[in-house]
Amino acid sequence: PFFAYLPFQAVHIPVQAPASFRDKYQGVYDAGWTELRKRRQARARELGIVPRDAGMVTMSTTDDWAAYSPQMQRYHARRMEVYAGMVDAMDHHLGRLVEHLKRIGRYEDTVFIFTSDNGSEASGGDAVRSLGMRLALRLNDYTNDYDTLGEKGSFNSIGPSFASAAAGPLAFYKFYAGEGGMRVPLIMSGAPLALQRQHTGAFAWVTDITPTILELAEVSAPRGHYGGRPVEPMIGRSLLPLLRAETDRVYAADEPIGYELAGNSALFLGDYKLVRNRLPVGDDQWHLYDIVTDPGETRDLAGEMPQRFAQMLAQYQQYAADNGVLPVDPDYDQAAQGIFNALKDRFTPQILLVLLTLLVLQSFWLFHRYRRA
Repeated sequence: PFFAYLPFQAVHIPVQAPASFRDKYQGVYDAGWTELRKRRQARARELGIVPRDAGMVTMSTTDDWAAYSPQMQRYHARRMEVYAGMVDAMDHHLGRLVEHLKRIGRYEDTVFIFTSDNGSEASGGDAVRSLGMRLALRLNDYTNDYDTLGEKGSFNSIGPSFASAAAGPLAFYKFYAGEGGMRVPLIMSGAPLALQRQHTGAFAWVTDITPTILELAEVSAPRGHYGGRPVEPMIGRSLLPLLRAETDRVYAADEPIGYELAGNSALFLGDYKLVRNRLPVGDDQWHLYDIVTDPGETRDLAGEMPQRFAQMLAQYQQYAADNGVLPVDPDYDQAAQGIFNALKDRFTPQILLVLLTLLVLQSFWLFHRYRRA
C-alpha cells in the first residue's frame, strides 16, 4: 500500500488562478454576496445538507452590496471569479491524479479522502483598493489590479462579505468557532467503503482522519517513546465503522469534544454545541445551539435549556483545564496581531539593517567629534 498527501494551496490567500480558469466564471458573481448567500442556502437545503427549515443569520461584517459603485461591484465580483477559478484548477489537477491511478491499475483499490482545514477566509477586507492597502502590497511586490487579479504577482482575497456568502448558510468564518469557520466537507470514496454516494450528518472531528487511515492500512498507531519523549496517544477514532454502515455515529451522545482558538471556543455534545466568539465579530458570550436542526446557529437555547447549558459549560471548563487553554486578554485583536506578525517577519531584517547603519554612522560621528575636541 502507499500513502500520498496532496496539499493544495486552494483556496488559501493569496487567492490566485490561471486566467483560463478565472475567466470561465466571468459574470457569475455579478449579483453580489447577499444573492450568492441566498443561493447557497437554497442549494444546501435542496441537497439535504441542512434541514429545509434551517435558518441563516446575516453577519455584521457583510456590507450592503447596493452601496458599492458599479466599478467596485465589478471588482469584488472579479475576486470571487478568481476564487472559483482556483477551486476549478484544483479539481482539474485532482482529475489528472485519478487518470494516472487508472493508467497504472491502482484506482480501484485507492481510497480518497478530501477535506479542508477550516471554513472560508475573511482576511483582506472589502476596502481592498484603498491607498494604504495598495502601498502595503507594493512593499511586498504584489499588485491587486483588476486586469491581472489572480495571476502571478497579484494578491487577492475575497473579504468578509463574500467569505460569509461562501460559508452560507452557516455563520462566521475562519478563526471563529461558528459553524462557518469549523464545519467543512469530508468526502471519502473507494472500494472498501460501504456508504457509496451517500451523505451522512454524523459528527466527525479532524483528529479522526489519521486513525481512519491507519486502520485502512492495517497499521498500528505509534507507541512508546521517540526522541527521548513519550509519544502522545491519538485522541481521534476511526471512521471505518461509520463508513462500513456498522454504526450511525462516531461519538456517543454523552461524549464531549472541546475546541479553542484565540479565545473563540466551543464544546460539542451530541446534537448540541456550546460556543463563544470574541469581539468585534462575536459578542464574547456563551450560546447554546442544536446544530442538527439549526446548523446556522440562529436560535440560542441557553435560556430554554439551563441545565444542559450549565453541564456543557462545566465540561468546557474541564477541557480547558485538561489541555492548558490560556485566557485571552480582552484587548487582544487577532486580526491586528496577524498583520503585525506578518509585517515583523517581512521587515525585521530591513529595520535591523537601518538601525545598524545608524549605529555605525553615530559611532563615526562621535569619533570625529572626539578627535576635533
